[in-house]
Amino acid sequence: MAFTRLSMRKIQSVLRLYFAAHMSIRAIARAIHASPSTVGDYIRRAQVAEIGWPVPQGMSEAELEARLFPSSRPSPPIGQRPQPDWTWVHRELKRKGVTLSLLWQEYKGEQADGLQYSQFCERYRRWSKRVDVVMRQNHRAGEKLFVDYAGHTVGVVDRGTGEVHPVQIFVAVLGASNYTFAEATWTQSLPDWIGSHGRALAYFGGAPEVWVPDNLRSAVTRPHLYEPDLNPTYHDCANHYGVAIVPARVAKPRDKAKAEVGVQLVERWMLAVLRNRTFFSLAELNAELAVLLERLNTRPFRKLPGCRRSAFEAIDRPALQPLPQAPYVFAQWKKVRVHIDYHVELERHYYSVPYALVGKQLMVRYTATTVEVLHRGERVASHLRSHIKGRHTTVDIHMPAHHQHAGKWSPARLTQWAHKYGPGTVAIIERVLGARRHPEQSYRTCLGILRLGKSYGDERLEAACRYALTLGSHSVRSVESILKHRIDEHQNVHDSQHEPNLPAEHDNLRGAHYYH
Repeated sequence: MAFTRLSMRKIQSVLRLYFAAHMSIRAIARAIHASPSTVGDYIRRAQVAEIGWPVPQGMSEAELEARLFPSSRPSPPIGQRPQPDWTWVHRELKRKGVTLSLLWQEYKGEQADGLQYSQFCERYRRWSKRVDVVMRQNHRAGEKLFVDYAGHTVGVVDRGTGEVHPVQIFVAVLGASNYTFAEATWTQSLPDWIGSHGRALAYFGGAPEVWVPDNLRSAVTRPHLYEPDLNPTYHDCANHYGVAIVPARVAKPRDKAKAEVGVQLVERWMLAVLRNRTFFSLAELNAELAVLLERLNTRPFRKLPGCRRSAFEAIDRPALQPLPQAPYVFAQWKKVRVHIDYHVELERHYYSVPYALVGKQLMVRYTATTVEVLHRGERVASHLRSHIKGRHTTVDIHMPAHHQHAGKWSPARLTQWAHKYGPGTVAIIERVLGARRHPEQSYRTCLGILRLGKSYGDERLEAACRYALTLGSHSVRSVESILKHRIDEHQNVHDSQHEPNLPAEHDNLRGAHYYH
């Protein structure tokens, strides 16, 4: 291969501009009026000769030229030149920042009569085509984790009933080393999906840069070629571990080839082995899967040296991100709107937020123990989780000053509205308002009762409220049930001889005058 010889002055300029000024090869070529290939050749020669800038002190131009152009005997034919260890080249390419050019330079440093760069690249490509397709995919170390469920399920028998429950098999495969994790879960639902990710990362001892899931519902709420909508809990989990999520594109099997091959291997080398076994618990099944998983990861490659475990230790493990101190705590998300009582509803319990947010749409992030309320991504309230239905959790600083009404509603206005229907309705509204520590907590119930008049009429609502008082009940459901079953129209309700006694004034009732 012939190269253009430059003057020693230009050669020194090349070394200075590349090693000291850090200019690109094309920029250097323009500066000294030479071709980029010539400049690149001199840089490679200098790297092989371990010469940088400045050149070693006392080295003459003749010595420099001899180092860059050593007297060489006739090169042997290409077929007789020392061949690189292509398996080593293939493995090294998975490391971050490693290129074929760098590996060729290292190879030439040891084998002066070795292949030139173009032949080095061409022979590597030929070798890589003879390797299994799963090995041929070029994934950087620690970059991607492919996740999916196996198509086959395994039955777990209920000892009490004999019923067989099909359980799902979660599979995760690291892209560079093909190191695999698998476990059984009862379902493919969001809690199991998130839990499996956490256990997979604990098994690997670190987190990759990217998760590549299929478009199942627990991962993607709405598939899209360019901007799929991710499940908010899955996205939250990925943020906790510092991982990005890049779902496989619909109808693009190459995007998830690693996952599909990993699932196939799990089905062949693990599930098929257990086909005649009977399991009576998920823990028993997972214990057997762990033994078979170890066997799969230590099984030798067919066309490469080593196994998944050795490849993982050499390639992926050093590149994985460290795990956070605490694992991800499963959390769910829900859109809510702030009611006039400055509370939001979650599973029929009510949590306060700052009263200025009345009418706004917020997001609630909730775990088994905590509830966080967010407005435009900023947390505006947090509470301990409560599972008591129909009750309120209120923080005093969320209330308006001096119990001012939230927005346009107030106890006085609700009481005035109740006067439209009659004394029975007024009595119930006052009782509802007086039953809570903060009257705002009763606004929902008051509005629910008063708005029944629009559906059933003024007279029937008044009659139903008077009857509800005789029962000692003042909930929306009680009043609505009386109206729905037409109990208020029963003759006893309207009979003056059975007129219910309205509650007298006492310390536990504030009365209408309190709210003016």
